[in-house]
Amino acid sequence: MDFTGKNILITGGSRGIGKATAIAFAERGGRVCINFLKNKKAAKATIDSLAGEGHFAAKADMGEPDAVRQLMETVIGEFGTLNVVVNNAGIYLPHPIAESSYEEWQEAWKKTLDINLFAAANVCYFAARQMIRQESGHIINVSSRGAFRGEPEHTAYGVSKAGLNSLTQSLARELGKYGISVTAVAPGFVETDMAQEFLEGKNGKNIKNQSPMGRVATPEEVAHAIVFLASEKAVFVTGGIIDVNGASYLR
Repeated sequence: MDFTGKNILITGGSRGIGKATAIAFAERGGRVCINFLKNKKAAKATIDSLAGEGHFAAKADMGEPDAVRQLMETVIGEFGTLNVVVNNAGIYLPHPIAESSYEEWQEAWKKTLDINLFAAANVCYFAARQMIRQESGHIINVSSRGAFRGEPEHTAYGVSKAGLNSLTQSLARELGKYGISVTAVAPGFVETDMAQEFLEGKNGKNIKNQSPMGRVATPEEVAHAIVFLASEKAVFVTGGIIDVNGASYLR
């Protein structure tokens, strides 16, 4: 798969799945922008690790609609065209209903939906309008198996990812006539900073054994699926949601 001459935006791209995806696209000739919020050092390290030239990092709080607008204007202004968008930014906030105050419950829901769902929808808005003019493009959303099996004590996360799946399929139906493919990947646990606390905790072994392979996914394995979905050979997969969970959950 060759992405020479293609311009790619990856939200939440400084670490984990986002970083692995940026590396994978750059290795195949793509020019990459990664979005980050706080960790400028990690973002710079990721950009410095990429093969090729023309890559850059852009800071934006994806939970703020105006910040998303500014990010997309910056990216499209810098690249001129936008061929691939990967909506990877996400948060995973605990809010067990038996232990959370109503105020804590509301805060967790708002923050989670703002980042995991509304930000992705806003990125899709600007990306799609650019891609419609080009009559081509690929949007890949990073969902989760939690959208299907549920996420106890992280209810808003499961709901946000279910909404992301619906967004994916609705836009696939709407944008197909413009030559735009919209797909998603749905990992289970992945070896990332966000999952580290769980994987190294008392339930870490049980989490790994949810898969018959006895482990969780690597960021590179998820990135490989994303790169495939962004290729021209996968255009007819539009509307599809690919599970990357090692058979830890089947549907």
